[in-house]
Amino acid sequence: MPSLHAAFDARPDGATLQDYLNRRLFLRRGASALGTAALASLLGPGSPAAATAATEGSAGFPHYPARAKRVIYLFQSGAPSQMDLFDPKPAMDKQRGKDLPPSIRQGQRLTTMTSGQKSFPIAPSLFKFARHGQSGAWLSELLPHLAGVADELCFIRTLHTEAINHDPAITFCQTGHQLAGRPSIGAWLSYGLGSDNRDLPAYVVLTSFGTGRRDDQPLYDRLWSSGFLPTQHQGVKFRNTGDPVLYLSDPAGLDRRQRRDMLDELATLNRRDHETFGDPEIAARIAQYEMAFRMQSSVPDLTDISDESDATLALYGPEVRTPGTYAANCLLARRLAERDVRCIQLFHMGWDHHGGLPAAIRGQCRDTDQPTAALIADLKQRGLLDDTLIVWGGEFGRTIYSQGALTETNYGRDHHPRCFTVFLAGAGVKKGMTLGETDDFCYNVVSDPVHVHDLNATLLHLLGVDHKRLTHRFQGRDYRLTDIHGELIRKILA
Repeated sequence: MPSLHAAFDARPDGATLQDYLNRRLFLRRGASALGTAALASLLGPGSPAAATAATEGSAGFPHYPARAKRVIYLFQSGAPSQMDLFDPKPAMDKQRGKDLPPSIRQGQRLTTMTSGQKSFPIAPSLFKFARHGQSGAWLSELLPHLAGVADELCFIRTLHTEAINHDPAITFCQTGHQLAGRPSIGAWLSYGLGSDNRDLPAYVVLTSFGTGRRDDQPLYDRLWSSGFLPTQHQGVKFRNTGDPVLYLSDPAGLDRRQRRDMLDELATLNRRDHETFGDPEIAARIAQYEMAFRMQSSVPDLTDISDESDATLALYGPEVRTPGTYAANCLLARRLAERDVRCIQLFHMGWDHHGGLPAAIRGQCRDTDQPTAALIADLKQRGLLDDTLIVWGGEFGRTIYSQGALTETNYGRDHHPRCFTVFLAGAGVKKGMTLGETDDFCYNVVSDPVHVHDLNATLLHLLGVDHKRLTHRFQGRDYRLTDIHGELIRKILA
């Protein structure tokens, strides 16, 4: 059997094995250019990698002047019930216990949790609604603190999605696709815009457990993954118990000078490998080592809230001093915003209320109402709301009909992707506005439908990015957060 070298030498074009390896090396080096450019923003200005990246040029971001410098995305995992919080349906009081009309459901698919029900009894909300602020925004009695900042909020009542189960729906909100593996919105922002703070990651993730349902749907680290982008763009998750980031402390017997010397030697070896093989993940590895070294100082300073006034701590509520709570994470989000972290995501679990909704949603609102309002007010009084975009919402909505038995004091609600509510505040969005209308059953969109792709396109737009131009070629195709979809929600733009 001829050798591999001989087989290549025998090809009609005369190309040798080394020629093919060189072509592969050339392609790999070309693919690594963006990784090297990203590395330059994380390393010191005098580093050899920074000098190399400076010759590569830039990707042309932002595409136009940004309204927002950063985004804080308050993701309510599990799907909050829109008709119990933001979208009152008083006409349903007279429909209590009646079956949802087929003309309203229109044959739309159901989850396996209610598809076997013999009837779909209408469950009006037990909670009272009132108008608030000069805008007259409707808010449930469960949200008294948000009512106090109602004129800062921009509600979208007609968001919709194709996903009907939690994991694909959350994945879709994060990545623009129901199947795992693509980059999250924070990774796209890090990739396109980079970081304004060399001592902290561009994309930070915080998680908290809700009191409404402590055994709620789990969250997976792939939700803030970089997907096929260079790995330095993935979200850095701060732990909600113990040290916020593992392994930041120097090992016993190793001081900072020795640590610095060790990283310099390791970087030299990695740069040699990068020059030889052109693998962008080697550049990412160097960047991550450097970031970890700087985080040894920046993270303890970030998480030490001893410099916060008593008035500020009281604003966020009694749980603000307990690390890992939603309140503590909201205060941490403000401190991250002050330090110009590009994308800050808070995931609060516990909103999956298939049964026992009235009691569970009270717990969730106790967790989130005051800290969310405090974050908005705190950013505003510090002048940060003018260039910070706030987003609050979950992966889909809830049905007007009850899952399981309906009583005078209790009901549950199933998943409902056809219409749900999110709200925005801050940079670039109209204040005191409500966009869109749903039908009397809060089941179908009547006017101004907004798709998840439209929301993501608009978030990127407010950060100065054209969602159609933020792309990355992978496996022969140009990918983007919004796939081939997405239109700007122009009616909410200030």
